[in-house]
Amino acid sequence: MISIANQIELRQLRYFIAVATTLHFRKAAEELGISQSALSQQIQLLEAMLNVKLLNRTNRKVSLNRSGKLFLEEAVRITKQVDDSITNWKLKQDGSEGLLKIAFVASAMQHILPPILKIYDEKYPNTKLQLEELTNKEQIIALQEKSIDIAFVRTNKVHSKIQLQPVFEEYLTLVLPENNFITENNFKDMSSFSESSFILFPNENSPMYFQQILNLCSDYGFSPKIAHKSIHAPTIFKLVENGMGISIIPKSLRDNFNYKVRYIDLKNIPQKTTLYAAWHKENDNPVLQQLLDLI
Repeated sequence: MISIANQIELRQLRYFIAVATTLHFRKAAEELGISQSALSQQIQLLEAMLNVKLLNRTNRKVSLNRSGKLFLEEAVRITKQVDDSITNWKLKQDGSEGLLKIAFVASAMQHILPPILKIYDEKYPNTKLQLEELTNKEQIIALQEKSIDIAFVRTNKVHSKIQLQPVFEEYLTLVLPENNFITENNFKDMSSFSESSFILFPNENSPMYFQQILNLCSDYGFSPKIAHKSIHAPTIFKLVENGMGISIIPKSLRDNFNYKVRYIDLKNIPQKTTLYAAWHKENDNPVLQQLLDLI
Protein backbone atom coordinates (compact mmCIF):
# COMPACT_ATOMS: atom_id res chain seq x y z
CA MET A 1 0.00 0.00 0.00
CA ILE A 2 1.39 3.41 -1.01
CA SER A 3 1.63 5.83 1.93
CA ILE A 4 0.20 9.35 1.81
CA ALA A 5 3.72 10.79 2.13
CA ASN A 6 4.75 9.05 -1.09
CA GLN A 7 1.76 10.47 -2.96
CA ILE A 8 2.08 14.13 -1.95
CA GLU A 9 4.25 16.26 -4.23
CA LEU A 10 6.43 19.12 -3.06
CA ARG A 11 4.68 21.49 -5.45
CA GLN A 12 1.34 20.70 -3.79
CA LEU A 13 2.77 21.78 -0.46
CA ARG A 14 3.96 25.03 -2.01
CA TYR A 15 0.56 25.55 -3.62
CA PHE A 16 -1.17 25.01 -0.29
CA ILE A 17 1.20 27.42 1.50
CA ALA A 18 0.45 30.10 -1.11
CA VAL A 19 -3.31 29.71 -0.66
CA ALA A 20 -3.03 29.48 3.14
CA THR A 21 -0.99 32.68 3.38
CA THR A 22 -2.99 34.75 0.89
CA LEU A 23 -6.40 33.16 1.66
CA HIS A 24 -7.24 33.98 -1.94
CA PHE A 25 -7.07 31.50 -4.84
CA ARG A 26 -6.66 34.12 -7.58
CA LYS A 27 -3.83 35.95 -5.79
CA ALA A 28 -2.11 32.68 -4.93
CA ALA A 29 -2.38 31.48 -8.54
CA GLU A 30 -0.84 34.75 -9.79
CA GLU A 31 2.05 34.41 -7.34
CA LEU A 32 2.65 30.83 -8.43
CA GLY A 33 2.27 31.55 -12.14
CA ILE A 34 -0.43 28.95 -12.74
CA SER A 35 -4.13 29.13 -13.56
CA GLN A 36 -6.67 29.42 -10.76
CA SER A 37 -8.45 26.27 -11.91
CA ALA A 38 -5.20 24.26 -11.87
CA LEU A 39 -4.44 25.52 -8.37
CA SER A 40 -7.93 24.62 -7.16
CA GLN A 41 -7.61 21.12 -8.63
CA GLN A 42 -4.28 20.51 -6.88
CA ILE A 43 -5.62 21.67 -3.51
CA GLN A 44 -8.65 19.39 -3.93
CA LEU A 45 -6.31 16.51 -4.83
CA LEU A 46 -4.19 17.21 -1.75
CA GLU A 47 -7.28 17.18 0.47
CA ALA A 48 -8.43 13.92 -1.16
CA MET A 49 -5.07 12.27 -0.46
CA LEU A 50 -5.15 13.46 3.15
CA ASN A 51 -8.84 12.57 3.43
CA VAL A 52 -9.53 15.82 5.26
CA LYS A 53 -10.63 19.34 4.37
CA LEU A 54 -7.91 21.95 4.96
CA LEU A 55 -9.81 25.05 3.85
CA ASN A 56 -13.24 26.50 4.46
CA ARG A 57 -14.49 27.93 1.16
CA THR A 58 -17.44 30.22 0.51
CA ASN A 59 -18.24 32.54 -2.37
CA ARG A 60 -16.90 35.43 -0.31
CA LYS A 61 -13.76 34.13 1.41
CA VAL A 62 -11.31 31.33 2.08
CA SER A 63 -10.17 30.46 5.60
CA LEU A 64 -8.06 27.80 7.28
CA ASN A 65 -9.75 25.29 9.54
CA ARG A 66 -7.92 23.58 12.40
CA SER A 67 -6.58 20.82 10.17
CA GLY A 68 -5.39 23.41 7.68
CA LYS A 69 -3.54 25.41 10.33
CA LEU A 70 -1.78 22.31 11.61
CA PHE A 71 -0.92 21.16 8.09
CA LEU A 72 0.43 24.62 7.21
CA GLU A 73 3.00 24.34 10.02
CA GLU A 74 4.21 21.01 8.66
CA ALA A 75 4.17 22.16 5.03
CA VAL A 76 6.30 25.19 5.87
CA ARG A 77 8.71 23.00 7.87
CA ILE A 78 9.04 20.45 5.04
CA THR A 79 9.56 22.98 2.24
CA LYS A 80 12.04 24.94 4.35
CA GLN A 81 14.04 21.79 5.05
CA VAL A 82 14.12 20.95 1.35
CA ASP A 83 15.13 24.51 0.41
CA ASP A 84 17.85 24.60 3.08
CA SER A 85 19.18 21.22 2.00
CA ILE A 86 19.37 22.30 -1.64
CA THR A 87 21.06 25.57 -0.63
CA ASN A 88 23.62 23.72 1.49
CA TRP A 89 24.25 21.26 -1.35
CA LYS A 90 24.87 24.12 -3.78
CA LEU A 91 27.19 25.83 -1.30
CA LYS A 92 29.18 22.63 -0.82
CA GLN A 93 29.37 22.22 -4.60
CA ASP A 94 31.00 25.67 -4.67
CA GLY A 95 33.41 24.75 -1.88
CA SER A 96 31.42 26.25 1.01
CA GLU A 97 30.85 24.48 4.31
CA GLY A 98 27.30 25.66 4.91
CA LEU A 99 24.91 28.55 5.46
CA LEU A 100 24.34 30.42 8.71
CA LYS A 101 21.24 32.63 8.93
CA ILE A 102 21.68 35.45 11.42
CA ALA A 103 19.08 38.00 12.54
CA PHE A 104 19.76 41.01 14.74
CA VAL A 105 18.35 44.21 16.21
CA ALA A 106 19.85 47.41 14.82
CA SER A 107 21.79 48.26 17.98
CA ALA A 108 23.69 44.96 17.78
CA MET A 109 25.14 45.94 14.42
CA GLN A 110 26.45 49.32 15.60
CA HIS A 111 29.46 48.09 17.57
CA ILE A 112 28.88 44.64 19.08
CA LEU A 113 28.18 42.20 16.26
CA PRO A 114 30.58 43.34 13.47
CA PRO A 115 33.80 42.31 15.29
CA ILE A 116 32.31 38.88 16.06
CA LEU A 117 31.25 38.36 12.46
CA LYS A 118 34.63 39.57 11.18
CA ILE A 119 36.48 37.02 13.33
CA TYR A 120 34.04 34.29 12.29
CA ASP A 121 34.43 35.12 8.60
CA GLU A 122 38.22 35.02 8.88
CA LYS A 123 38.17 31.72 10.77
CA TYR A 124 35.50 30.03 8.64
CA PRO A 125 35.75 31.63 5.17
CA ASN A 126 33.85 28.76 3.54
CA THR A 127 30.66 29.36 5.52
CA LYS A 128 28.19 31.75 3.93
CA LEU A 129 26.54 34.25 6.28
CA GLN A 130 23.02 35.53 5.60
CA LEU A 131 22.16 38.61 7.70
CA GLU A 132 18.75 40.17 8.31
CA GLU A 133 17.67 43.01 10.59
CA LEU A 134 14.46 42.17 12.47
CA THR A 135 12.67 43.39 15.58
CA ASN A 136 12.92 41.39 18.81
CA LYS A 137 9.43 39.99 18.23
CA GLU A 138 10.13 39.02 14.62
CA GLN A 139 13.35 37.27 15.62
CA ILE A 140 11.70 35.14 18.29
CA ILE A 141 8.99 34.07 15.83
CA ALA A 142 11.66 33.26 13.22
CA LEU A 143 13.57 31.15 15.75
CA GLN A 144 10.44 29.19 16.65
CA GLU A 145 9.76 28.61 12.95
CA LYS A 146 13.45 27.72 12.44
CA SER A 147 13.72 30.17 9.54
CA ILE A 148 16.90 31.61 11.12
CA ASP A 149 19.74 29.91 12.98
CA ILE A 150 20.62 32.54 15.58
CA ALA A 151 19.16 35.83 16.77
CA PHE A 152 20.68 38.77 18.61
CA VAL A 153 17.87 40.19 20.72
CA ARG A 154 17.18 42.44 23.67
CA THR A 155 14.60 40.26 25.35
CA ASN A 156 14.79 37.31 27.70
CA LYS A 157 11.13 36.32 27.38
CA VAL A 158 11.31 33.39 24.99
CA HIS A 159 9.78 29.94 24.44
CA SER A 160 11.25 27.09 26.48
CA LYS A 161 12.79 25.63 23.32
CA ILE A 162 14.86 28.77 22.76
CA GLN A 163 18.31 28.91 24.38
CA LEU A 164 19.64 32.29 25.55
CA GLN A 165 23.18 33.44 26.19
CA PRO A 166 24.11 36.99 27.31
CA VAL A 167 26.55 38.60 24.91
CA PHE A 168 26.90 42.19 26.09
CA GLU A 169 25.52 44.41 28.85
CA GLU A 170 25.58 48.19 28.54
CA TYR A 171 24.29 51.46 29.98
CA LEU A 172 21.08 53.12 28.95
CA THR A 173 21.58 56.56 27.45
CA LEU A 174 19.37 59.63 27.68
CA VAL A 175 18.77 61.47 24.38
CA LEU A 176 17.94 65.20 24.59
CA PRO A 177 17.59 68.01 22.05
CA GLU A 178 20.90 69.79 21.58
CA ASN A 179 19.50 73.02 23.04
CA ASN A 180 18.04 71.40 26.18
CA PHE A 181 19.12 73.23 29.33
CA ILE A 182 20.14 69.96 31.04
CA THR A 183 23.69 68.88 30.28
CA GLU A 184 25.98 66.16 31.55
CA ASN A 185 27.40 68.69 34.02
CA ASN A 186 24.12 69.75 35.65
CA PHE A 187 22.18 66.47 35.27
CA LYS A 188 21.14 65.08 38.66
CA ASP A 189 18.63 62.31 38.07
CA MET A 190 15.57 61.32 36.01
CA SER A 191 13.16 63.28 38.22
CA SER A 192 14.07 66.31 36.10
CA PHE A 193 12.05 64.77 33.27
CA SER A 194 8.86 63.85 35.11
CA GLU A 195 6.86 66.27 32.92
CA SER A 196 8.68 65.52 29.67
CA SER A 197 7.29 63.69 26.65
CA PHE A 198 9.06 60.43 25.85
CA ILE A 199 9.78 58.80 22.50
CA LEU A 200 10.33 55.06 22.94
CA PHE A 201 10.59 51.76 21.12
CA PRO A 202 7.14 50.07 21.22
CA ASN A 203 6.37 47.69 24.06
CA GLU A 204 5.23 44.95 21.67
CA ASN A 205 8.59 44.99 19.87
CA SER A 206 10.93 45.47 22.85
CA PRO A 207 9.06 44.48 26.04
CA MET A 208 12.14 44.10 28.25
CA TYR A 209 13.50 47.53 27.23
CA PHE A 210 10.07 49.11 27.64
CA GLN A 211 9.68 47.68 31.14
CA GLN A 212 13.13 48.93 32.11
CA ILE A 213 12.14 52.48 31.18
CA LEU A 214 8.95 52.19 33.20
CA ASN A 215 10.92 50.86 36.18
CA LEU A 216 13.52 53.60 35.85
CA CYS A 217 10.92 56.36 35.86
CA SER A 218 9.03 54.66 38.69
CA ASP A 219 12.21 54.72 40.79
CA TYR A 220 12.00 58.52 40.60
CA GLY A 221 8.28 58.73 41.36
CA PHE A 222 6.64 59.18 37.97
CA SER A 223 5.31 57.35 34.92
CA PRO A 224 6.70 58.47 31.56
CA LYS A 225 4.37 60.41 29.28
CA ILE A 226 4.85 58.47 26.05
CA ALA A 227 4.12 60.80 23.15
CA HIS A 228 5.56 58.84 20.23
CA LYS A 229 6.88 55.36 19.43
CA SER A 230 9.21 54.12 16.71
CA ILE A 231 11.12 50.92 15.99
CA HIS A 232 13.82 52.89 14.14
CA ALA A 233 16.56 54.77 16.01
CA PRO A 234 17.03 57.43 13.24
CA THR A 235 13.34 58.31 13.56
CA ILE A 236 13.69 58.65 17.33
CA PHE A 237 16.77 60.88 16.95
CA LYS A 238 14.98 63.08 14.41
CA LEU A 239 11.93 63.48 16.66
CA VAL A 240 14.16 64.40 19.62
CA GLU A 241 16.16 66.79 17.46
CA ASN A 242 12.93 68.60 16.55
CA GLY A 243 11.78 68.97 20.16
CA MET A 244 9.07 66.31 20.03
CA GLY A 245 10.30 64.70 23.24
CA ILE A 246 13.24 62.93 24.84
CA SER A 247 14.29 59.31 24.64
CA ILE A 248 16.29 56.57 26.35
CA ILE A 249 18.24 54.11 24.20
CA PRO A 250 20.95 51.44 24.55
CA LYS A 251 24.33 53.20 24.57
CA SER A 252 25.46 51.33 21.46
CA LEU A 253 22.77 53.11 19.41
CA ARG A 254 24.34 56.53 19.93
CA ASP A 255 24.92 58.48 16.72
CA ASN A 256 27.33 61.30 17.52
CA PHE A 257 27.51 62.81 14.06
CA ASN A 258 24.19 63.04 12.20
CA TYR A 259 21.73 64.64 14.62
CA LYS A 260 21.47 67.74 16.77
CA VAL A 261 20.96 65.83 19.99
CA ARG A 262 22.79 65.45 23.29
CA TYR A 263 23.54 62.15 25.04
CA ILE A 264 23.88 61.49 28.76
CA ASP A 265 24.91 57.97 29.80
CA LEU A 266 22.85 56.75 32.76
CA LYS A 267 25.70 55.07 34.64
CA ASN A 268 24.37 55.37 38.20
CA ILE A 269 21.13 53.45 37.84
CA PRO A 270 20.44 49.71 38.28
CA GLN A 271 18.76 49.36 34.89
CA LYS A 272 21.06 48.09 32.14
CA THR A 273 20.29 46.63 28.75
CA THR A 274 21.55 43.21 27.70
CA LEU A 275 22.03 41.81 24.23
CA TYR A 276 21.37 38.07 24.06
CA ALA A 277 22.27 35.45 21.51
CA ALA A 278 19.27 33.17 21.03
CA TRP A 279 18.89 29.92 19.11
CA HIS A 280 16.52 26.97 18.91
CA LYS A 281 17.66 24.06 21.08
CA GLU A 282 16.80 21.62 18.30
CA ASN A 283 18.80 23.44 15.63
CA ASP A 284 21.25 20.92 14.16
CA ASN A 285 23.07 23.23 11.74
CA PRO A 286 26.74 22.29 12.34
CA VAL A 287 28.06 25.77 11.52
CA LEU A 288 25.91 27.30 14.29
CA GLN A 289 28.13 25.78 16.97
CA GLN A 290 31.16 27.46 15.40
CA LEU A 291 29.62 30.88 16.01
CA LEU A 292 28.44 29.95 19.50
CA ASP A 293 32.01 28.93 20.37
CA LEU A 294 33.22 32.41 19.37
CA ILE A 295 30.53 34.14 21.39
